[in-house]
Amino acid sequence: MKNTDPFDVLHVLQNVEAHGSQQSLADEVGYSVGKVNYILKALIAKGLVKMENFVKAESKKGYRYLLTSEGIREKIALTEAYIKIKKAEYEALHRSLEEDKKRIEQEHSA
Repeated sequence: MKNTDPFDVLHVLQNVEAHGSQQSLADEVGYSVGKVNYILKALIAKGLVKMENFVKAESKKGYRYLLTSEGIREKIALTEAYIKIKKAEYEALHRSLEEDKKRIEQEHSA
C-alpha cells in the first residue's frame, strides 16, 4: 500500500491547473477519494490549498483546488528536503561502490 503523502497532492495541484473533482485528483495521485479528501481538508486548514467554486453546483465537483503562495513555499521546502535526503543516499551508495571496487582490485592484485 502506498503511503499517504501530502507532497503528492501538492505536486499534482501545482502541475495541473484545476481538477473537476476529488475523484480526478485521486486518480492522478493513485489514492482513494477518502485519502484525498482527508489530505485536502488538512492542507486547506493549514492554508496551503484553497478551494474555489468555479461552477454553480452543490456537489464537490463544482470546485477546484489551488495551491496558495504558502502551499508553493511548503512544496519547495518539502522538495528541497527530499533532494537533500536522496543526495545523501546517493553519496553513501557511491562510497560503498568505490569501497567494493577497491576491495575487488586488492583481491585481484594479491
